[in-house]
Amino acid sequence: MQTPRMRIAVIAPPFFSIPPDGYGGIEAVVAMLVDGLVDRGHDVTLIAAGADATRADFVATYESPQAELLGRPLPELTHAARADRALAELRPDIVHDHTASGPAVALGRSAPSVITCHGPVTGEWGEYLQAAAGGMALVAISQFQVDKAPELPWRGVVPNALDATDLPFRTDKDDFVVWLGRMSPDKGAHLAIDISRKAGKRLVLAAKCSEPDEKHYFADQVEPRLGPGVEWLGELGGHEKYELLAAASGLVFPIDWDEPFGMVMIEAMACGTPVLALRRGSVPEIVVDGVTGFVRTRPDELVEAMGRLGELDPGACRAHVIDHFGPERMVAGYEQVYADVLADRS
Repeated sequence: MQTPRMRIAVIAPPFFSIPPDGYGGIEAVVAMLVDGLVDRGHDVTLIAAGADATRADFVATYESPQAELLGRPLPELTHAARADRALAELRPDIVHDHTASGPAVALGRSAPSVITCHGPVTGEWGEYLQAAAGGMALVAISQFQVDKAPELPWRGVVPNALDATDLPFRTDKDDFVVWLGRMSPDKGAHLAIDISRKAGKRLVLAAKCSEPDEKHYFADQVEPRLGPGVEWLGELGGHEKYELLAAASGLVFPIDWDEPFGMVMIEAMACGTPVLALRRGSVPEIVVDGVTGFVRTRPDELVEAMGRLGELDPGACRAHVIDHFGPERMVAGYEQVYADVLADRS
């Protein structure tokens, strides 16, 4: 059944462009979402920093993205204030907020706010979300988040998506594995190096490494491990990133935290590249063990699994992403959440 046309305001974080030029998993998801909602006939306005680059109407809170200030509170607060000023003029039916400040300001809005939880749901973040629970409809990006904090005001689970249509796909793999992401101990670049060395496999590392904490971790744990069999490329984006993923025989994903989703896993699988991952967070929901990768409990178990990458079918990896993480499924999922929230108001 066709969902009635809605006036939807989507608020993105202010730190990277929409869609992103390089790093920016949330930003890539937001770009797909707003274009998909426009295609489904909705009146969509994107509120973000930088230039107008989607099919939605656009309101800029900053002339350029504030990547150099990532991690500082002021850009987020200024962005939130400017976004809410824009909402007062737009008068949308519903607001979909992807920012960290969204839960805090949702209660004061005239339109209901759907908040996608892109990060942790326990600890300090869990306390924050619980404090803001009365003003928002919360959406998880994995069932893991809901199971971890069932007391939060969840309105659904809508996994992130990826359009695999134009991504490179290779069945003939080169003899190396790749680690790709953000230079943080949580992401386990140092573990990827240790695992690959023990398995006798060449490793290529590519990551965002611009913030002080990222640079410190790189200097302390990663740089001393570089050398024969380990290549550091820096940050890659766009075509270069996907060509690297498509060429690799596997993506090493030895995370040391409960990752709520992990876009790089579906990016790799879409390119026909299986994932070697530790069983944390959403990993078992995304990687089919023995089909699209190998999921293990300890880093040393990934050493043996690395030698079995050739057993996996690149075509099955790509098909899994198309079948379970396509943009149409994500857009339809959010559309249903909006409709349900608005129905509660009527």
